[in-house]
Amino acid sequence: MKTNTYSTPLLLLGLLLAVFPASAQVIARYTVQAGPTDRNNSIVHIRLENPADATTLVMEEVTGKKRVPVNVSTADGEVWWVLSGHTPAGTKRFYELKKGSRKTTTTALMHITDKNGALILQEGAQQILQYNYATVEPPAGSDTVYRRSAFIHPLWAPNGAVLTNAFPNAGHRHHMGIWNPWTHTLFEGRETDFWNVQKKEGKVRFVKMETITSGNVWCGFNALQEHVAFLKNGTEKTAINETWKVRAYAATHQGRRRCWDLSSVFSCAGDSAVTLLQYRYGGGFGLRTTPAFTAKTSEMLTSEGKTRKNADSTRARWVKITGTTPQGKAGLLIMNAPTNYDSPEPLRVWPEDMEGGELMLNYSPTKMKSWKITNGNVYTLTYRVMVYDGDITPQEAEEAWKDFAFPPVVTKE
Repeated sequence: MKTNTYSTPLLLLGLLLAVFPASAQVIARYTVQAGPTDRNNSIVHIRLENPADATTLVMEEVTGKKRVPVNVSTADGEVWWVLSGHTPAGTKRFYELKKGSRKTTTTALMHITDKNGALILQEGAQQILQYNYATVEPPAGSDTVYRRSAFIHPLWAPNGAVLTNAFPNAGHRHHMGIWNPWTHTLFEGRETDFWNVQKKEGKVRFVKMETITSGNVWCGFNALQEHVAFLKNGTEKTAINETWKVRAYAATHQGRRRCWDLSSVFSCAGDSAVTLLQYRYGGGFGLRTTPAFTAKTSEMLTSEGKTRKNADSTRARWVKITGTTPQGKAGLLIMNAPTNYDSPEPLRVWPEDMEGGELMLNYSPTKMKSWKITNGNVYTLTYRVMVYDGDITPQEAEEAWKDFAFPPVVTKE
């Protein structure tokens, strides 16, 4: 397993104490434009002209004669930082990127613990989410067909509440926290279901970890996964190769809110095309929420004003789910990118009378039409999730989606 760790000074926004050497060489100056949208703790990044500089970079925000150190994360030849606080629409902010030795280094604020076959993304000691790369056994007495790797569970709210559920009950043991297998596909002349593993037609599994990254702005990983078809002759064949790219960012709003991103980058594993057939659910972003969220204890709202009663088979830029947990009120906002296939993506939402009112939600890009993926092409689906304590307003949800869908423009001077 390859691990890349980028340690920058441990600086908390508003308590920035590091001093950069006066002789630090300015590499570039950047202007960040808010554009027509109010920004709140927006995430921005730029690509370096010389990636070799990444190990010795520091940044300052310049406001008149005032200079304030800024946390940065570096990975894959890019530099990431946060427009801290509120940036009104139509305004600009200015930054200098410098190359120079740091006076101190500490453990990265955003880091990953590798424990018992899982990666746990953390901010300090606070757990954010867990990616299970090793095979997880289902509850005792279950069919071994439900063994599964390559999924996220638990997902924690800032207050520590677990917002997901895996192996929930005998009827839906194949629901795995946050996962995204395709359900109704055509591969080499045979219909194959990678979601309902009890049909024994296929499944998704972890292959290898490509990168693990820590830093003071985000931590995350790239994990290679495969959609494997089980053939009639007892052999198996990989139909789709997929890389999950997951990044979790530092909490905002006094620790009450946090965003993390999930990108699924996939392609045909061989020469054979795969048709992701039109079906009522599958692929995209699958979510089984905590059993604490029932029709009586939680509420769902979409960008189009739909609720759990009428959201199924409608489209949504975002979906907000808020409910009661043992740790207090908490929830999550799931946003789909406008670049996704058939975006705004259609939804599959369980009716309120399913399994005691528990909730399963799926952003399914093939709910309305099929999608043929062919050899030699790469496809991407991207989602952002905000987890929060308490609740957020529909206006805040819409602003968060706009910030995700149309990020600030960064220009080099």
